[in-house]
Amino acid sequence: MSLPEIAKLGHVALVTPDLEKSLWFFRDVIGLEITEEKEGTVYLRAWGDFEHHTLSLTAGDKGYIDHIAWRTKRPEDVEGFADLLEKAGTEVTWKEAGEEAGQGRAIRFKLPSQHSFEIYYDMEKPKADEKSRSVLKNQSHKSWNRGVSPRRFDHVNIATSMDVADIIDYLGTQLGFKLREYVKYNNKGVMAGWMSVTPLVHDIAVISRPNAETPNQLHHISYWVDNAQDILRAADILKESGINFIGPGKHGISQAFYLYVIDPGSGCRLELFSGSYLIFEPDWEPVEWTEKDHSIGNTYWGDTVMDKEMNKPTIEA
Repeated sequence: MSLPEIAKLGHVALVTPDLEKSLWFFRDVIGLEITEEKEGTVYLRAWGDFEHHTLSLTAGDKGYIDHIAWRTKRPEDVEGFADLLEKAGTEVTWKEAGEEAGQGRAIRFKLPSQHSFEIYYDMEKPKADEKSRSVLKNQSHKSWNRGVSPRRFDHVNIATSMDVADIIDYLGTQLGFKLREYVKYNNKGVMAGWMSVTPLVHDIAVISRPNAETPNQLHHISYWVDNAQDILRAADILKESGINFIGPGKHGISQAFYLYVIDPGSGCRLELFSGSYLIFEPDWEPVEWTEKDHSIGNTYWGDTVMDKEMNKPTIEA
C-alpha cells in the first residue's frame, strides 16, 4: 500500500475583524473573484484557479488564519493521512462534506507549532458566471478583469517561536514535504526553510520568530502574477488605492520578484510573487544559506521587509 501524498496547496481561511474592508482589498484592489457567499463567509479565487476557492473571508473579533488547506493526490489519501497522523500522536478532527462550501470530507489537525492544517481531496470546480468567464476553455475567469489580477494561489509562509528544524522535520516526515532551500546560522541553527510537494521552490516556508507572542504566527500568503512587469503594475494599483507596500525587489532564495502588502481589514500580509525557478531533479540537494549570505539571500536587490516594521509576523495562524 502506497503512502498518502499531498498534491498541492489548496486554500487559506482568513478571519477578519473588518470583513467589508478585507473584501474591498482582496476583491477590488487585488482582483480576486467571488465564487460564493454562504453563511457569512465569502469564498474567492484568482482567475487561473479552478477549485471552488483559494481564500475565504469570515468576520471575527480579530484577524487570524483559521486553517491552511492542502489537497491530496487521491481520495483515499485523506483517510491515509488521518491514520498516519493519529499513529504519530497527532489529534485529528473530521470535517464532513459541506461544512466548508464546495468541499468534501476533510481532516483538521495542528502542527507541533499549533498552526492549523486541513487535508481534503474532493472540491467543487464551479464555472465562472457568463459575465466573468473566459473564452479560453483552459482558464476559469477573464484575466485582468479587475485590480492587480493575479493568476493563481502560490504559497504560504508561516512563522514560529519554536525550533524551525522541528517543524521542518514534521512537515517532511509526516506530510511528505521536501526541503528545497534553508538558512542556517552557526550559533542559532536552522532559521528558515522552504519546502514543497510540487516542482515549486516552496509551497510552504517556515521562518523563526523567537519573540513572537505565540508559536503559530503567519508571515504571509502569496498569489502569483505572470512576470516582473505585473509586479510593477501592482505597485501602481496599490499606490492609486492609497495602500503602502514593501518592494518591488528580488529574493536570492527562490530567485523570485516580490511585493508585500498588508490587508487593511485583517492585518494579513500578502506577497505578490513572480519569477523564481522550478525543481524537477529527483535527487535535489537542499541549498544552504548562512549568515555570510544574508545580504543576498533574503533580498538580492530592492526594498526589503527586513528593514521595515512589516518584517514581524502579522497574525496568528
